[in-house]
Formats: sequence, C-alpha cells, structure tokens
Amino acid sequence: MDMTDGAMTVDDVEVASGYLDVEKLRRDFPILAERVHDRRIVYLDSAATSLTPRPVIDAISKYYETTHANVHRGVYATAEEATRLYEEARIKVGRFIGATRPGEEVVFTKNATEALNLIASSWGHANLKENDVVVLTEMEHHSNIVPWIMLSEELGIELRYVPIDGSGRLDLSNFDEFCDGAKLVCVSAMSNVLGTINPITEMSKVAHDHGALVVVDGAQSVPHLPVDIQELGADFLAFSGHKMMGPTGIGVLWANATILEAMPPFLGGGGMILDVKPEKFLPADPPDRFEAGTPPIAEAVGLAAAVDYLQSIGMGQIRSHERSLTAFALESIGEKLGDDCRIFGPPAGDDRGGVMSFSYRDVHAHDIAQVLDQYGVCVRPGHHCAKPLMRKLGVAATARASIALYNSEDDINVLIEGLVEAGRLFANA
Repeated sequence: MDMTDGAMTVDDVEVASGYLDVEKLRRDFPILAERVHDRRIVYLDSAATSLTPRPVIDAISKYYETTHANVHRGVYATAEEATRLYEEARIKVGRFIGATRPGEEVVFTKNATEALNLIASSWGHANLKENDVVVLTEMEHHSNIVPWIMLSEELGIELRYVPIDGSGRLDLSNFDEFCDGAKLVCVSAMSNVLGTINPITEMSKVAHDHGALVVVDGAQSVPHLPVDIQELGADFLAFSGHKMMGPTGIGVLWANATILEAMPPFLGGGGMILDVKPEKFLPADPPDRFEAGTPPIAEAVGLAAAVDYLQSIGMGQIRSHERSLTAFALESIGEKLGDDCRIFGPPAGDDRGGVMSFSYRDVHAHDIAQVLDQYGVCVRPGHHCAKPLMRKLGVAATARASIALYNSEDDINVLIEGLVEAGRLFANA
C-alpha cells in the first residue's frame, strides 16, 4: 500500500509537546468531515471501534475492483494475487507485533472474541481437566471470562480472579499464590474500562515459573502502544482489526508455533484439512487448521493497510500523543467538574491508556451520552462488557470516553462543555 498517496506519513506528522498534528491526520478520516446536529463529530468511542482512514478504505475497494477471488484454491491470475495479498497481510500483521514466525503463528479470526474462544475451545479442551486452575482478573472483558466459565461448567476447572485495588490497578501482591498450580493465566493488556496498562512481561514470568501459559487480550493495547510479543513473553495474543483503524469482521490470534501445532481444529470444513475419509480426517498445519471456510480476504487486505497506516505515523508517536492527551483530559475534567465527576482507573502515567470511564453526579450514563450527542460527542454508556468489574466498582454503568490519534484538546473541551450542560439539565432530577 502506497502510504504517500494523500495520507500522512511519519515525515509530515510533527510531534510537538507530545502531540501529533491532529488537523492533518483528521483529513485521512472521511467520517470526520460529516456533521451531526449541525456540529462537527467529536469521536470519543475508539475503545468500541476506531474510525477508518482513507488508505484502508481504498485498499479494500481496490481489492474488490481488481483482485476479488477466493484464496488457496484457484490457479488463475486474480486468484493467485488474492492469495498473495491475504498471506502478505498475515506476515505484515505478525511482524507488527514482533512475531518471529508470522506465517505459522498468525491466525485470522472474525474478531478478538472469536480468537479467545478458539483458545478456550481448542487448547482448553485438549489440555484442561477437572480441578485444573485458570487464573483471570476482575478487570477482564466478558470475552476473556465467559469462554472460561463455559469450560468450567463443562470440565469442572477452577477459576481464580486476581482482584483490583482502589486505584484500578491489579493487586499483584499475591499473584505468585494465584499462579500456584495454575495451567493458564488470562489477562487484558489494557482494561477497556479503567485504561489500566498491566505489567504483562512481569506477570508472564511469574506464570511461566509456575508452569502456566499466558493468554493476553490485546484488543485495547495493540492499536495504541508499541507491542512486541517477544518482550511480553506471552503464549497467546488476541486482538481485533476494527479497533486499530482496520475493517470489522477480522481479528487476530497469535500463538507460539509449537503450541499451535499441538492444538486440535476449532471448526471443521473446507481449507482446514489435508485429507478426509468417510470415517476420519487429517487436519492441515497451522494456521490453515484454524481457518475453515472462506476467510476474511478483503478484511485482511484492509488490516494490512491499517498496519501500514499506523506504522507510517509510528506507534511510539501515537502513544506519546495519547498519553499527553489523556493527562490533559484527566486534569481538565478534574478542574472543571471536580468531585462531581468520578473517573475510574489510575492517574495519568506510564500505566494509563486513553480510556476514561466516569460517572457524573447522579446522572445516568445513557442520559449523559444523549446530552453529549447533541454536542456531536460520541461516547459509550453501559457496562462495557465488563459486568463483574462494574459490580466491583459499585456502579451499574458508566459513560466511557476513549481517545485515539485523531483526537485533540479541543475534543476534550467539547466533552466537558457537554458534561456541564448535562449537569445543568439534570440538576433537579
């Protein structure tokens, strides 16, 4: 994908005081030229799904216009080109996260949820038995809880939950004891509610010392931080394309090649076999073993373009921008709204990402979101697929603002303006 055709590159996106040149970047996102309620869109819902830049849209359109064919089947020119693009995307995504054998270690799924379910269904059924221990945390997304509850109900495995402390960080004071006898540790790299960035490298070392493998939910971290799976030391990593400027309908499971080779298939059908007889079948090698049926070809092409786009800006620059903007947001909200607005999670710093869940006075999260919509501000109200965490925090729901590379201080100021209005409207409610 030619990143110089109308899109920002690392050479022309300046970073001043920790910030990217957002005005230039916004031109890459067609939806930001739209208006709602006669206001510009202030998109603060990237934790749910990110916006899509023009290079990604163009890459998908070009594929459908010039190359559309099924992969791994045809020998005609467009089919071979489609296969090349699909496998090239696999290599590109793998290298983006530091995989040493991307052609063998990257499995395309439909989202991070399916990737985590693949681990539970395939690795879990093959390796876990009654009374085996799986360690989770209280801040996990449902996608990294429910598959393990389902397995617990079926196999009788024990689930242990690492608690969070008062600051919204994991309480790891007894993590060694949690890992004692465990077969698997499942943890989010960044909380989708608290913005907490967890110390995965250190946790992986402790888990491995106890003989446990490590599953990392990277849905919130991979789009916003430099990620090197070798440094993390994890055995599995799951993330979604649509949260990292790519299209919906594609996710990624990375796993150590040796582990993948020992795992049974997840789904049966075409493309995942070497041979089939009436009474048995022989599965293909990974990653084909886990990609039954026609895969998300156009989506893979789009995801490759998204990786190009993020790398053209630089993940370090993106992290610096979002860290500065998060600090500005937390400080500004505190100054303007004071104790009326409770923001959950750690203070600004190295272990804080740009996810800010909050409650404001006694105003319901959905009412807050509706008022903010009148200002063009897009936030997410609800439990954010983290009901155990909501109960731990003592709230039924929060409103969540989440930032990305296309956000600026102006966006935060409009957010605050809308919150002030919500407080006024519901002052006597």
